Amino acid sequence: MKYLVRNTLLAATLLAGTATASADSIPGMRGHDHTGVTVPDMAQAVDFFTNVIGCQKAMSFGPFADDKGTFMQDLLGVDPKAVIEEITLMRCGFGSNVELFKYTAPDQKDATPKNSDIGGYHIAFYVDDVAAAKTYLEGKGVATRLGPLPVNEGPAAGQTIMYFQAPWGLQFEAISYPDGMAYEKDAETVLWSPKDPAK
Repeated sequence: MKYLVRNTLLAATLLAGTATASADSIPGMRGHDHTGVTVPDMAQAVDFFTNVIGCQKAMSFGPFADDKGTFMQDLLGVDPKAVIEEITLMRCGFGSNVELFKYTAPDQKDATPKNSDIGGYHIAFYVDDVAAAKTYLEGKGVATRLGPLPVNEGPAAGQTIMYFQAPWGLQFEAISYPDGMAYEKDAETVLWSPKDPAK
């Protein structure tokens, strides 16, 4: 059955004229559009993304709920009585977007995962100078971690990183690799980068 589904997807992809897509790809997949993050306080999150990170608010909409049915569970895999009070989309430089959610739900957990937890995550922003980013963030009262840490060995050599944290616990990373990374010399696939192509 698995092979039948895969072959059917491949045939559909070829017939649609997108022969560059592989059999192991979502048909028509073009790239990462956004990362969605649920936040405890929308105003605080929008302020942080705007006035600390430097993103721009693109739009807000909502609320969404279904008092009588299972729409929220069927669409989003959440409790049927969950309410999305607001969704706000942020445009962040030359990268993809960040979608902020303000939810309430009967079974809502208030736990911020560490990067080591299953389901843990962070949002990384490319910056021109990690040391300057650290100085700026600390001047804004933002908690930063060890760094700037240059990576000097292995395939990631050439990058410099530093993690930091929003007031409500969301993990971020500042990363820079102005001269590329070591793996690029022999790589068939090179990672997408928001670096200014003129540099």
